[in-house]
Amino acid sequence: MKLRPLRDNVLIKRTEADSETAGGLIIPDDAKTKSQHGEVLAVGPGKFLDNGERRPLGVKVGDVVYFSAYAGHEVELEGEPYVLMEETDIAGVVEEL
Repeated sequence: MKLRPLRDNVLIKRTEADSETAGGLIIPDDAKTKSQHGEVLAVGPGKFLDNGERRPLGVKVGDVVYFSAYAGHEVELEGEPYVLMEETDIAGVVEEL
């Protein structure tokens, strides 16, 4: 099954949350917070502007992005969890320095 986002929506696969602290303490599964970054798997064609033109998205498939912990909608496809959100909910794209 495949989900094709519409308008300015983006489908993201969350990156696994850390399972241990910087000091080496193991974090139990029930105490982990949701990861706030992930990989873009699919993007919509863009949002229509008032003049009828379509504004393309600033993210693309394969980008690693950061977003708010409460952004988007949790969806499940074939037993796997994903996040579907509007591009405006994405705070930034990870780039090489």
